[in-house]
Formats: sequence, structure tokens, C-alpha cells
Amino acid sequence: MTKKRPTQADVARAAGVSRATVSYVLNDVSGDRIPISAETRQRVQEVIAQMGYQVDARAQALRSGDTKTIGVMLPMYENPYFWQILLGISREAEASGYNLLLAHSSLTPEQESQSIRELAEQRVDGLVMLIGFKQLSDPVLQQLRASNRPIVVLTSTPFEFDYVIQGYGEGARALMQHLLEFGHRRIGFVLGVTHIRQGLDRLDAYRKALEEAGLPYDESLVQQCGEFIEDGYQATRLLLSRPDRPTALLVINDLMGMAAIRAAADLGLRVPADVSIASFDDIPFTQYTVPRLTSVSGHPEQGGREAIRVLLRRMQEPQRPQEIVTVGWQLHIRESTGPAPR
Repeated sequence: MTKKRPTQADVARAAGVSRATVSYVLNDVSGDRIPISAETRQRVQEVIAQMGYQVDARAQALRSGDTKTIGVMLPMYENPYFWQILLGISREAEASGYNLLLAHSSLTPEQESQSIRELAEQRVDGLVMLIGFKQLSDPVLQQLRASNRPIVVLTSTPFEFDYVIQGYGEGARALMQHLLEFGHRRIGFVLGVTHIRQGLDRLDAYRKALEEAGLPYDESLVQQCGEFIEDGYQATRLLLSRPDRPTALLVINDLMGMAAIRAAADLGLRVPADVSIASFDDIPFTQYTVPRLTSVSGHPEQGGREAIRVLLRRMQEPQRPQEIVTVGWQLHIRESTGPAPR
């Protein structure tokens, strides 16, 4: 037979106090309006410990209207970068007393919109979303607006809700400057994205850096492909098999950067003696490739933490102006980049 869980009423009877007093002790309420002696407080806490009483979170949520749960949506990609974002979200939420309800989006705008709609229908106090396609349909936006929930978007482009934006545009310009200083003049770009909007911040920086260096923008050196590792491998082979191959490659993320190093090796090219390769995200694996991969960090864990902080501020002040937080970047120069070959 299942043992009955003790209730607040049971604790009150055992401690010889009112149920309200038990509630005040549980919620750490005190002060002049609700005087509870230290002796009474200690007695109630001892009974709670002896009886093994636990707060019924579901009942508490129904009474208060708060679920202490945050809905989180991340793309369903194999990239560890998103795991690092989730780590930051999880740690900051846990430190603030919140649980997470996780959802994922797939690799089409339609599936992503469906995931967002389903998440918006859940009983959560707010939403943190990393949106892969950057542009939501009007019905989905209307549903999010009508939900009246605080919403924070992790993004690389502006959004109508509060958002945390990555500084990859400036990071890409610094990376291009690094390659230009090494004497590279034919720089290719492996643009592994589902939709061009997902890489516009880095592509625009790439074009502007060429322009400022007095170099032409050659569209044929930008190889757009899918978002999987194999896509990056094949795109790199295409660029490096050209008779006028580039001497350096920017790659949209580190997973594809690792695939690019493999593709170069399979073609008999040395990195960086024959071709320099650099990428974005600075996932932990970059320090264990051969050679170690030059990469721009977008501080994903910090971005996840900032998203939760912005969300909590919005919860406390629903009418505050839109908040935009920019997460910094850092260029880590390693062994995969070097002087342009003669």
C-alpha cells in the first residue's frame, strides 16, 4: 500500500500551529506583519524534516499561476555549439529556481514553426528560443504575441522580442584581417546553412573585408551547402579541386572546419602550408584537431546565461522597453592558419 504523503495540515497539527504559519515558514515570510518567533519557526522546520514533507509543485503552480518552468527551443543540429548554449541556459535557470521544458526544431521552416506553436501552448512562465530560419510566419508571430509570455530570442539578426545577439560579424572581420595580414588574396567561404539568412552576418563581413582590402568579391569562391558535416566536406573538395583554388578558407562553423581539414588532407594538401582553414564557434574539439583549428568564439554559454537573465528581468517588469544584449567574440589563432603559399 502506498504511504500517504504528509500535507501542510499534517505538519501544522504535529507542530501545534496553524496551517498559515506552516505556509509562512515554507515561503520564508516574516516581518512585523507576520510575527513568527524563532522557536516556532524552528519547531515547524523540525517537523517538516521529520515527516519528510515536500511542497507539491503542481498545486503551488495552480495557486500562484507560476510554473517555475521555462520553455526552451533549440535547433536539432549535431553541432556541440548548441549544447554549450543549453548549458548556459540550464545553469542560469537552475540558479534562479527554474526548470526547463525542452523542445527542438527540425531543418525546415515548416517544422520549426510547428515546434514553436506547440511550445507556446505549454504551461511555462516564459520562452527562450534559438530560431534557425530567422523569419517566422505571421500566424506563428501572432500566436507568440497573443501568448502574453516573456520571450527572448538568441539570434544573429534583429527581432521584435527581447533578444541576445551574437557578435560574429565583427569576429568575421577580425578573422579576415588575420588572413589578409598573412598575405592571402584568394579566400574562399564554405557557407553551410539551410538558408542564406543564417550566415549573412559573416558573409557581409567577408565581402566588406575584401572590399576594404581592394580585392574583388568572387561569388564562385562562396560555396553554399547544407548544414551537415558531409556537406562541408564536399563543398571544401569542390573549392580546393579548382585549378585556381583559394589559399585560405572561412568555414561557417567548427564541425565543417574539421571536415574541411579532412578534405584538404584527402586531396594531398597540407594545412596551413598549402591552404589555411579557419571557422566559427570555438567548440572544445577545435583544440584537438590536427592541426588545431583557428576559430572565432561566440561565447555560447554566456549567451545562454544572458538569455535567462533578460527573460527574468522581463518577467519582473513586463512593460520595460525592448532589451538587446550583444554577446562578445574572441579570435583564437591556432595552427590551421599561416602565411599564403608562394
